[in-house]
Amino acid sequence: MTLIGMLHHRLDPRTVIKSYAYAAVAQAEGARLVYFSPGKVNFVNRTIKGQVYENGSWVERITPFPDVIYNAGSPEKLAQSNRIIKKLKAEIPFTTHSIGNKWGVHNRLKEAKKFSNHLIPSEIIKTSDDFFKFIVAFQKVVLKPIDGRKGRGILFINKKEDVFEVVMNSNRSNYSKQQLRELIDSTLSKGTHILQPYIQSVTRSGQVFDFRLHIQKNGKGEWVITTIYPRVAPPGSIIANINNGGFTNYLDPFLQQEFKEEAFNIRRTLEFFSLSLAKHLDELQMIHYGEVIDEIGVDVGLDENLKIWIYEVNWRPGCPPAFYLELDVVIHTIKYAIYLAKNQKALNEKIQAVKKCHLEEKGDVPIIAVTGSAGKTTTKAFLASILSKKWNTFESKDYWNTTEHTKKHAAEINAKHEAIVLEYGMAYPGVILEHCSIIQPNISIVTNVGLAHVGNFDGDIKQVAKAKSELIHGMNQEGLLVLNNDDPNSTYLEIDTFKGKILTVGIHSDAHYKGYDVQYEDNGMCFKIKLQGQEMTMFIPILGEHHVYNALNAIAVADQLGVSPMEIKAGLLFKKPPRRLTLYHCRDNITVIDDTVHSHPQGVHAAIDVLTNIGKNRKIAIIGQMRELGDLREEEYRKVGDYVCEAKLDVLITYGFRTDEIGDHAKKKGFPPESVYHFTNKDLLHETLTKIIQEGDTILIKGASKTNMFETVKFLDQTYHST
Repeated sequence: MTLIGMLHHRLDPRTVIKSYAYAAVAQAEGARLVYFSPGKVNFVNRTIKGQVYENGSWVERITPFPDVIYNAGSPEKLAQSNRIIKKLKAEIPFTTHSIGNKWGVHNRLKEAKKFSNHLIPSEIIKTSDDFFKFIVAFQKVVLKPIDGRKGRGILFINKKEDVFEVVMNSNRSNYSKQQLRELIDSTLSKGTHILQPYIQSVTRSGQVFDFRLHIQKNGKGEWVITTIYPRVAPPGSIIANINNGGFTNYLDPFLQQEFKEEAFNIRRTLEFFSLSLAKHLDELQMIHYGEVIDEIGVDVGLDENLKIWIYEVNWRPGCPPAFYLELDVVIHTIKYAIYLAKNQKALNEKIQAVKKCHLEEKGDVPIIAVTGSAGKTTTKAFLASILSKKWNTFESKDYWNTTEHTKKHAAEINAKHEAIVLEYGMAYPGVILEHCSIIQPNISIVTNVGLAHVGNFDGDIKQVAKAKSELIHGMNQEGLLVLNNDDPNSTYLEIDTFKGKILTVGIHSDAHYKGYDVQYEDNGMCFKIKLQGQEMTMFIPILGEHHVYNALNAIAVADQLGVSPMEIKAGLLFKKPPRRLTLYHCRDNITVIDDTVHSHPQGVHAAIDVLTNIGKNRKIAIIGQMRELGDLREEEYRKVGDYVCEAKLDVLITYGFRTDEIGDHAKKKGFPPESVYHFTNKDLLHETLTKIIQEGDTILIKGASKTNMFETVKFLDQTYHST
């Protein structure tokens, strides 16, 4: 006869309502059940001082170690006896294993392409600044504690122009941005929280609902559906949890009422989804922990397109609160415990087989290299951020793009990495081929072909394109290549012999991945794109239309790799590389724009575009020296002077050797001479700035790292620091 141990943190089984049901069903199924707590275990003589149900009451008995243990107590309270439980697990099979908290389950499910498309993008939020980036992108969001239960502590926030509607415990209030910032800071101070877009399932009458899928293993060790039932929130509430006033209904009448002719298909879809997800989570538990799981509760929603979205996965769902299903749950649990006790050898063999199969099925790792005259680092950062939503991603450090850096990366990349994103820099012919000989990419992006380093190529843009084409020749010739259809110089790239797939991005011309309706927003850009048949509005937390191209490059690759549109949208909320159009909001409403990493004509034009778009009063440009232009320097400086005039800036300041040519040409084109300044001494530049800067000015500092223009950013930030 199988002896089942019911492990619980409480000493008295009479205080655990379900204990009687488990004892009764065990007896009906030809087994015995002993109820015990960790402190009642004797490892010396391998006995348990527990309680058994006999003749209508619980009686204390000393029994041998059970054949299997049903882990029924609170994980938090049982954790105090972790040493004892760990020793028991080494000798006795347990029916119930933790699959982790909300964040842990979310990360596990990201591993499977099959289910990642059903995951709502989730972020662990650390600051209110992170929160505001997210809500600009998604408009409606949910903030929930990472270890929350029963709907407690959840905030729903809806952005309505300049006001934010916040729902807490079914109470609705409007908050200003500052009030909301204070609320978010206060909430985050109380523990770790997850932020998600709010995907809502609504009945025909306007009430919020979701589905609870309850799945268990039976007496044959097979997954079966215990129940699927809808949970409907009370009017005015957006939490369908029963503990928050929600109510249940039978599945078939609910589906008929809400979905009419689609009811049958939705039921079958929910059933298939339930069993498939349970099997997958079970396999993941085997692969990572050498364990099996036996019961999960999954909360899902349906959007307006009837797509299933996973809200939450619980590994201790408890009995359904209606429909007399408590006994069904108990029967499955007891029968599975008996199965587990009798089939340990077969289960261990299955676990090993699943692990082996997982290793054999691991496909080619995407190795992505990014090159181009501008936008390499930002494209790389966008793409790595997106792919990290799905895979363990290796990303090269910002600006680490020399061949020596690539050699270091080759030594750091290991079998755990599921995607690799690298930046390949180039100043001379042959450099990119050397990159490819160290790490050969199977996916490549050429952001554009511009004038950066053109002085090293006799001032010939075609030679620059030839050098960039080394990435095309050096990559896997059957791979994927992404090019910029709006960049005229990219037509010089050598693609004729490439046998792989070529995709294009663009804004102003047709492309495979075209961005449109590009708009400036606070601290970023919004644009639209069609992905997988649907129009998506994207937000990137960095200013400038040129960065939309960088985002499109990342979107194209991610989409081809099977990343869902929602994951892409969340991944675009990346950690911006430092000193890339970073805004400093200073006192007297003065704004400083820091763009002091690289400087070439294309980048200067783009930075001036940002200045003209966000500057509300006077617009001041401080432009540093552009290096490696060779014989094209004078011509390109004149073009910058033209661009300054066209942009109708208010003040032009140049810094560095020969940069006065920019100002001289601007004056010839009609720029007011009294508003043009030139310096080769940084101290004099800073002294003059304190005399000419006025309240409400927006000041762009554009220059390459080698010219140390960031010193001017620091000077302005310190001088006009907002207290």
